[in-house]
Amino acid sequence: QVQLVESGGGLVQAGGSLRLSCAASGRTLSSYVMGWFRQAPGKEREFVAAISWRDFSISYADSVQGRFTISRDSAKNEVLLQISSLKPEDTGSYYCAAKSTWASITGPLDSAGMDYWGKGTLVTVSS
Repeated sequence: QVQLVESGGGLVQAGGSLRLSCAASGRTLSSYVMGWFRQAPGKEREFVAAISWRDFSISYADSVQGRFTISRDSAKNEVLLQISSLKPEDTGSYYCAAKSTWASITGPLDSAGMDYWGKGTLVTVSS
């Protein structure tokens, strides 16, 4: 089992920034890829970004490319998502997820394929 706990969400004005954190525990993450997904009210959950713990391969959704940066802190067993130049359409609950795989990341992750999920952290962007 992998436990994931997100933090860092909040209310921010358009153009602002936040840093989301996902603390992982329960297993070593060397064979996992870690992803961030988000879900806006009334919409389906969508992929945001992902990083491989093993080889640092990374993928971003087109909508956040250039504005969001995913990284990992091995010492703290955390995955970070720096989100900048926020837009009202970035509003939603942001979820951290983990998938057991040795494969590198070559594109967006499918939420249906993730093995573990956190409970989410809410990001609200005001215009």
